[in-house]
Amino acid sequence: MALPKYIDITNTEDIPETILETKKSLFFLKMKRRTNDSFKPHEIKHTKRKLSHLITLYQQNN
Repeated sequence: MALPKYIDITNTEDIPETILETKKSLFFLKMKRRTNDSFKPHEIKHTKRKLSHLITLYQQNN
């Protein structure tokens, strides 16, 4: 499965909010993994990549 691309974000004002939402979702995915709840392992990888792209975009714009 190919990793999605997140470069298409045009509104830079929403990036900090999106970063927080992504961190929360990553936390809950990790918690699901630790509690042996059903989850899709590739979602952790995709969420980490999305977070790194968002942080990079935020740092470039500030």
